[in-house]
Amino acid sequence: MWHWGGQDRLVPALIWMVAAFAGVGAAASHQSGEEPRVMVPLPNLVLIVADDLGWGDLGTQGARWIRTPNLDALATRGVRFTQAYSAAPVCSPSRAALLTGRYPIRTGITRVLKPHSLTGIGSQELTLAELLRQAGYATAIVGKWHLGDRHPYLPLQHGFDEFFGMPYSNDMKPLLFMEGNRVRKGDIPADPLLTRRYTERAVDFIRQHADRPFFLFLSHSMPHYPIDATASWKGSSRDGVYGDVVQELDWSVGEVVRALEETGLEGRTAVFFTSDNGSWRRRSNSGLRGKKGSTWEGGMRVPLLACFPGLFPAGRVMTDPVMGFDLFPTLLALAQREPPGDRPIDGIDLLPWLRQGSSEAPGVRERALFYYRDETVQAVRVGAWKLHVARHGWWDRSRPIAPELYDLESDPGESRDLAAEYPQRVRALEKRIEAWEASATQRQF
Repeated sequence: MWHWGGQDRLVPALIWMVAAFAGVGAAASHQSGEEPRVMVPLPNLVLIVADDLGWGDLGTQGARWIRTPNLDALATRGVRFTQAYSAAPVCSPSRAALLTGRYPIRTGITRVLKPHSLTGIGSQELTLAELLRQAGYATAIVGKWHLGDRHPYLPLQHGFDEFFGMPYSNDMKPLLFMEGNRVRKGDIPADPLLTRRYTERAVDFIRQHADRPFFLFLSHSMPHYPIDATASWKGSSRDGVYGDVVQELDWSVGEVVRALEETGLEGRTAVFFTSDNGSWRRRSNSGLRGKKGSTWEGGMRVPLLACFPGLFPAGRVMTDPVMGFDLFPTLLALAQREPPGDRPIDGIDLLPWLRQGSSEAPGVRERALFYYRDETVQAVRVGAWKLHVARHGWWDRSRPIAPELYDLESDPGESRDLAAEYPQRVRALEKRIEAWEASATQRQF
């Protein structure tokens, strides 16, 4: 049976689950006249995000030339989402949504931030790290940040106790490597070493914080271009350097899980794995149309795995569409915290369905999901139906197009435009976009 706390404290994770989700919390205190509540430990939270990993790059999702045994094991022991989306098809806005639970249009981060950008994540935003730190968590980000490289926008000013990594993508200049708020002089790992260095630091953080709840955000730079792997992984795949890089990422996941096992923490740690957007390689998107930067499925549908032994049923597949910002309220729920009530939160807490192992989540399936590029809604999805109303054009702007309608259940590759056959459905979805755009920009807080 899964356990936590090492051999000297063999407490089944199932007992922790029953206690924690029967309304018992580490921060709970009893009211006058009530029975005292039992205090239980908060679960550790590990969020691993790859950069530009394609939906089809995992073995469990059909990859033929790349081996991902550790990620496949994570899916076997947990829940795999088949229709998970990033909140944007590029890095900065999707990461802002992940950490705030809000569409990028609400945070103001709608485009990729460049080195020395004058803007970044605002001080008024409440990040997942800030809220978890308030709940008593140790918090760390290891890897890529990309939400602003000036001092007010760096991780330590937004809830993280530790930062070890890069302030933006590894293709941007000047190439910087930071620890906390300081640039590490003369210690800039080359691309082949990034995954290994991030992994070593993440494992160290787990071992150093085994005695208290922690939130680890392991934010890999790979397989964002330029790509490279360490010598021990070069030539390991049948898909060239890209495959080698993905297989080293899979090794990294295995090292994190092994550290949790060796510290006795696996049974009370939730591990989530995803990507910040689709791949820049079309074939990594497994037949989905488009790639990174587009609001076609290939640009925004991403892997998503969730594993918590004893709490999430093993080997389940969730087929309803979810978006990256759903992880914000979900991880907060695991920490027995409510999302902030002073602002719109677009994410939905997925914990009830993760615990039940249901493949369908009422209320999740029927909501509208909006596909943004920059400040513009380019498409909307409700249930199986997706309507495109704009494309990304020249000079980094969106341009209107004649509406295109696709049934993603029967046509995930978006190859058959059904707009002419279902004009009423087209109009209904257009109205959803109109109503959303009229309200979203007016409701930042």
